[in-house]
Amino acid sequence: MALAIRTAMFLAAGLGTRMRPLSEQTPKPLIPVAGKALMDHVLDAAVDAGVERAVVNVHYLADQVEAHMANRTDIEVIISDERDCLLETGGAIVKARDVLGDDPVFMVNTDAFWVDARNNPFQQLNDAYDGERMDDLLLLADRRRSLGYAGKGDFDLLADGRISRRASDRETPWAFAGVRVTNAALYRDEAERPFSANLIWNRSLEAGRLYGLPLDGQWMHVGDPGAIKATEAWIAEHQS
Repeated sequence: MALAIRTAMFLAAGLGTRMRPLSEQTPKPLIPVAGKALMDHVLDAAVDAGVERAVVNVHYLADQVEAHMANRTDIEVIISDERDCLLETGGAIVKARDVLGDDPVFMVNTDAFWVDARNNPFQQLNDAYDGERMDDLLLLADRRRSLGYAGKGDFDLLADGRISRRASDRETPWAFAGVRVTNAALYRDEAERPFSANLIWNRSLEAGRLYGLPLDGQWMHVGDPGAIKATEAWIAEHQS
């Protein structure tokens, strides 16, 4: 089935402080992991699914990210320049609103990816998204099938596909896997400033319009140098 969602925004502007010293000279999205730049794992998956346009925000070592994306001939690339101010996950959407438009888009973190998925998660998210019921549809990783993630989980997944935040005094199996479908129109009334997408998610949670979709593969959260080693060792062992 062809994708209805053809645009993805890749969040590549962060400082990568947890990835130091590797990120002191190289932006985190471009650090090599298992034979390719970290962000190319999710970018390649998006292209394979049929995504046609990549909006990429840049801030830290922005010239390197722009040069890397200039070498991609398999997808249209639009740079959202945040050199003057790092805008976080919510402000980034406001900054790029005009190019994102009012149709659903993928929002993609560039520090995580998956292997051994039976189906392409971009295609699965595309097929499952229903804008009549949903504001955002989040890809969720089962913590039991993850590497590099040490948290207690982010959301509970309800029987009807909606999600709720994990209570602070307990754990949940589900962590946000870094890819979601959203609509930039949800940010229409927000001023361009640094803020987290959690501001919008809180409204969606209250309205019962935040949904989750389980990832059916092994999730790799590559947040620090140790996670690179663990990821590469797992891939070498299981995909040799």
